Amino acid sequence: MAKMSSFHGLDHLLLLLVVMIISLSSVSARPASFYQDFKVTWSDNHIKPVEGGNAIQLLLDRYAGCGFASKYKYLYGRVSMKIKLVAGDSAGTVTAFYMNSDTDTVRDELDFEFLGNRTGQPITVQTNIYSNGVGGREQRVNLWFDPSANYHTYTIMWNHYQVVFSIDDVPIRVFKNNEAKGVRYPKAQPMGIYSTLWNADDWATRGGLEKTDWSKAPFYAYYKDFDIEGCVVPGPTACSSNPNNWWEGASYRQLSPADAAKNRWVAQNYMTYNYCTDKARYAVTPPECIGA
Repeated sequence: MAKMSSFHGLDHLLLLLVVMIISLSSVSARPASFYQDFKVTWSDNHIKPVEGGNAIQLLLDRYAGCGFASKYKYLYGRVSMKIKLVAGDSAGTVTAFYMNSDTDTVRDELDFEFLGNRTGQPITVQTNIYSNGVGGREQRVNLWFDPSANYHTYTIMWNHYQVVFSIDDVPIRVFKNNEAKGVRYPKAQPMGIYSTLWNADDWATRGGLEKTDWSKAPFYAYYKDFDIEGCVVPGPTACSSNPNNWWEGASYRQLSPADAAKNRWVAQNYMTYNYCTDKARYAVTPPECIGA
């Protein structure tokens, strides 16, 4: 009996050890539902659950847009969600999915912005990166599919080495950590996760030439399958510097050859604007663009 008790004691000790390791890591799990990990931040009467509670509908009309945000902030990791964008004539509208430190003039921010267009014209996704308040790093890509016909997965992966924006596992943009070249990199400020649907017809479509057709309102966007894996803040400070976090692994420090080929395919066929090549805006090529 004494021998059996020792085994039970060992099992109990191992269980406690596993629980301690899990609690110290403070790596978030996948959200079980929208309302568990997110909150409505703007026009709560314009956001509602649909599809039996499995998705969220955002509405834009001539009176207001709407938005939601995560209840927590995260420092490194990966966040993704499936989005079905505004259908039909969406010119002037912007649907956004982004991360933001909410620190005013020194904010860090990682942006997906989907710029509406006239019926039959391609939807453009604009990405941008802010670090310590410095942005101006826009790239624009025309989507090669109809983003309003079905849900597609949009992902931001952020580690100490790079930020990768992906659509359906196709990396459309990579922003490397180039601090060695004097380029600021978002590395110290935890960021929340945000999404909004709003009117931006002063700039969104053809530089503001195409205005929102309010006779087509209301406009709808849909979200589901929220996935957050990252270091929750507030939480153990050791989490964000833990080299054993899966997103810090060797295979996530640069694109694989296959993913690099996908990234080149997007750039060669669908990119319509790249700040790196905008000489009117940057007479001197930004250092992170050299050799990229």
